[in-house]
Amino acid sequence: MEKVTAYCMKCRDKAGSIMENAKEVPFNRKGGTKGSAMTGTCSVCGTKMFKILGKKK
Repeated sequence: MEKVTAYCMKCRDKAGSIMENAKEVPFNRKGGTKGSAMTGTCSVCGTKMFKILGKKK
């Protein structure tokens, strides 16, 4: 699996921390539509991270 980077609210790393144990999860968007996101833990501090993905084309 490719390395997923996301902004960590605890570390405040502007470049983005690498997300460990990243997996894609579904969630409900506004208006009842379905969306997908990546969830995992920060490689630096261990905080849970959540990154909303764009719509698939």
